[in-house]
Amino acid sequence: MLNRYIGLLMLIMLSAGCVKEENFLPNIPVNFSSPLTDPRLSRLSSAGGAVSLTGYGIAGLIIYRRADNAYVAFDRCSTVNPDQKNAIILDDPWLTATDPISGAKYLLNDGSPVKAPAKTSLKQYSVVVTTTTLQVTN
Repeated sequence: MLNRYIGLLMLIMLSAGCVKEENFLPNIPVNFSSPLTDPRLSRLSSAGGAVSLTGYGIAGLIIYRRADNAYVAFDRCSTVNPDQKNAIILDDPWLTATDPISGAKYLLNDGSPVKAPAKTSLKQYSVVVTTTTLQVTN
């Protein structure tokens, strides 16, 4: 009888290990670098500014300058049904971004979800800013 319980427990543990991770975003190399004087980055000249760029990461990049003047960068790919690669769009004012398909909303300060059906934060990238250049990598 004990062997049956052990066998059942092992079966449950093995099947739990095979569950697909929810909202998984693949690691795609990102290496964006641009002078701070680039016109595409002009909205980052003051705190609260955000820009949206295509051609990087899974669905593009969003770069945001927080109130403490730190920069953060996120992939534009919504974490709701990420296999569809829906690109989130900046809201006005630039405090949040929305997935136009699901209606999910994310806070740009840290990428956290603020409106269902989003449950997972946006994929974040590293940002390095020098006196002349902004670089986003993973």
